[in-house]
Amino acid sequence: MNTRHLRTPLAIGIAAVCGSLLCTTSQASSHREAPFISNLPKVDATDLYAFRSYEPGREGYVTLIADYFPLQDAYGGPNYFDLDKNAVYDIHIDNNGDAKEDITYRIQFDDIVQDLALEIEGKTVSVPLKNIGPIGPDKDDTDNLNVRQQYKVTQIMGGSNRGKKRAVKNAMDGSTVFRKPADYIGTKSLSDYESYAQSHIYDVMLPHCPDPGRLFVGQRKEPFVVNLGEVFDLVNLNPLGAVDAKPNTIADKNITSIIMEVPAHCLTKGKESVIGAWTTASVRQLQFFHPHPDFDKGKAPLLSAGPWTQVSRLGMPLVNEVVIGLKDKDKFNASKPKHDAQFLDYVTNPTIPELLEILFPGTAVAPNLFPRTDLVAAFLTGVEGLNQPANVTASEMLRLNTAIAPVSIQNQNNLGVLGGDLAGFPNGRRPGDDVVDIILRVAMGALIPDAAIAPNNTAPLTDGATVSSADFNAQFPYLNPPVPGAGL
Repeated sequence: MNTRHLRTPLAIGIAAVCGSLLCTTSQASSHREAPFISNLPKVDATDLYAFRSYEPGREGYVTLIADYFPLQDAYGGPNYFDLDKNAVYDIHIDNNGDAKEDITYRIQFDDIVQDLALEIEGKTVSVPLKNIGPIGPDKDDTDNLNVRQQYKVTQIMGGSNRGKKRAVKNAMDGSTVFRKPADYIGTKSLSDYESYAQSHIYDVMLPHCPDPGRLFVGQRKEPFVVNLGEVFDLVNLNPLGAVDAKPNTIADKNITSIIMEVPAHCLTKGKESVIGAWTTASVRQLQFFHPHPDFDKGKAPLLSAGPWTQVSRLGMPLVNEVVIGLKDKDKFNASKPKHDAQFLDYVTNPTIPELLEILFPGTAVAPNLFPRTDLVAAFLTGVEGLNQPANVTASEMLRLNTAIAPVSIQNQNNLGVLGGDLAGFPNGRRPGDDVVDIILRVAMGALIPDAAIAPNNTAPLTDGATVSSADFNAQFPYLNPPVPGAGL
């Protein structure tokens, strides 16, 4: 947009801010490991899960979980952690292996502001708090809630920008607007939070799908488990120690989850049973502040314009944290899987094994095993005979073979395929899969025949913080209730 000849206040606002970070082509990542995303935490994708549903009676479904807005402190009032009404959150599905989305589920939020007020000596004065009384247990019990969010879900067939769009509908009444539960402010504000949250689980009708799915969007306890501080302090731990020797340093954090359950046959195409999944978030290309403080009768003066611009991307876990080089982290998160050839060197010639060799001599993969075709299979194509599409284009995404039956919660192995459980990571990802330990071992050669690598590569490498299926629920939405802000 050329604003040189415009003289409106809107143009002045654009000109005033276009030199700032908000007016650039935005780029981002997961768990704040890319430089730009720390400025936009509401659209920061942290984790993606895709697995055959293991709730009894739901084995014919696939559950998709996209987590956003990392490291939420439960006590984070008075605003807490609503998602961005000026963004779109997408879950993409590639069902023919060509590195392009064939189905996209797009979620968009809206703020419903009640502007609760009190009579103070003859004057009506707006309150500064999120709520002024109890909330729930039913989803409609929100009279005391000052601001709540609702959302719509659109299914897009074909390219996410130009594909055919149709609304996902409430199976009960045909409506297209869904409520998001308030965050867990505390036990006095929400005395029965889980009943309140459960009332926000919807049976939904999906376009082009004869069978209903399920939908939940709301705050959950952070499911990711990692010994975060010591890992990034030059791996300041014993990677050959006990898998449960260290604390999960983000155990007291919450996350915001977009959780969908879709019939498996509505995600696949033809005889191909493997789907690839990734999640993105996008904001308008131009964001700026109006120069007048009384803009729009007191509403927030942030304005958005221009096309949607991708600011976050996530498929396989930890890719941008431990695979992509620092200078390209923002670039990766603005990119699409079909362009991933530009990042190939990070997979075929990875730096993490070499860094671990420096810190722990004797663990490096032998030089004659480069380029690392084993990591190409793990991250870019799927493993042949497990989750590799018949006509695959190498690209980074989470791949799930929907023809492999789910394993009950009691019998899941938290090492997934490395532990003999073919229904687990890297064949999709379940909440109880210990992806940190799995990826650490794969990076150091777990998929390479033992005779070809150094002896230490077969050791049980670990970050010391463990997770398993026993830590989660056995039914939708699977993730645990969030940590309350007060009243434990």
